Amino acid sequence: MPRRTAALLVAIALGSAAAVGCSSAAAPDRAAGASSGAVSTSAVPASTASAPTVPAPTDSTPTDTAPTDTAPTDSAPAEAPSPSPAEPSAPAAASVAVRGTVADGLKSPWGLAVLPGGDLLVSERDSARILRVSAKDGGRTVAGTVPGVTSGGEGGLLGLALSPDFATDHRVYAYFSTGSDNRIARLDLDPSRPAGSQLSTPTVLLSGIPHGPRHNGGRIAFGPDGFLYAGTGDANDRSLAQDRDSLGGKVLRLTRDGDPAPGNPFPGSPVWSLGHRNVQGLAWDPQGRLWASEFGQDTWDELNLITSGGNYGWPTVEGAAGRAGFTDPVAQWHAADASPSGIAFASGAVWVAALRGTRLWRVPLDGDRAAGAPQEFLRGEYGRLRTVAADGDGTLLLVTDNTDGRGSPRPGDDRILRLDVKSG
Repeated sequence: MPRRTAALLVAIALGSAAAVGCSSAAAPDRAAGASSGAVSTSAVPASTASAPTVPAPTDSTPTDTAPTDTAPTDSAPAEAPSPSPAEPSAPAAASVAVRGTVADGLKSPWGLAVLPGGDLLVSERDSARILRVSAKDGGRTVAGTVPGVTSGGEGGLLGLALSPDFATDHRVYAYFSTGSDNRIARLDLDPSRPAGSQLSTPTVLLSGIPHGPRHNGGRIAFGPDGFLYAGTGDANDRSLAQDRDSLGGKVLRLTRDGDPAPGNPFPGSPVWSLGHRNVQGLAWDPQGRLWASEFGQDTWDELNLITSGGNYGWPTVEGAAGRAGFTDPVAQWHAADASPSGIAFASGAVWVAALRGTRLWRVPLDGDRAAGAPQEFLRGEYGRLRTVAADGDGTLLLVTDNTDGRGSPRPGDDRILRLDVKSG
């Protein structure tokens, strides 16, 4: 049975009214900050965050329709280890410094994957191109263009993920929109071929994910269990989020061939969790717990701890409601302060890229709950932030998104920044 997350709820209320409608709506950007390559460190003003509130534990016994977990088959990869009761709590404070710019001049970048050796694959939402960016000098090569992609609204070429065996199978997974649905496909990458033709014809693994002008989800990532997870949106039809037969408003869990993964809570279904409005970020902590960011509507954006069969409430509830059968977020923000997109786990915290909020949030963790109030960094300095990823060298990669039609592009946009983070 899905369990209640008795977590520390952190409500960031900065006094600005939450915007009605999609929380990724355009908002005027602040003046540009440090120039490309400069080092800037963001401090958190004492007045920025309100004191966290701790809701009283409530009975969250799931409703009669909640699923029971099914044990994985013998062929399934081993599940992630159970959380250790002795895991250390992250320091309440940290600092962030922009080391420099990895690449600039990108157009509507969305997905990011770090290749063995440090080079990057980047998807461009509107052009449907996948670029290879050199970690050494930021040079770009067009690996190829994904056929069949339809851009417009919030759709296009979205998330990217590398096969866990990429070093030997060279497989790339992509989430993209067509004229009728959203799909997940697999492509082979052959860098020995000429630029522009290094990608194979896509093999569609899953189709029929609801598509609309807004709320298409799009983030995909392989978990520590070896399965592919995908965050989807309600495609602007809120009823889909609670419909177990719909792929909209869900976190999906798939095999590498696109089939429902063994051990999913609903037999024969790829659905792992439901009740989501628009899942935009997926990341795991070292204990194998899955975290996800989600756009709210009128009141709260969310950071959720995702569990098998969990129901996260949309559209019945938004934010923390303390209602039986629904799992409350671990942290929440007003829409004007976040509109969270990509997330990453690093240095004991979940890092959240904010679009409308034009800042990077850090949520320190103590096991499955927040260890303190979220910190904000880079507020307004680089505009809308789409994706954040942990790199192998201990730094963070941060992707801006000011050329998507909702931002205010600055010279050099869009760009990938490299960040140094330090706890304490």
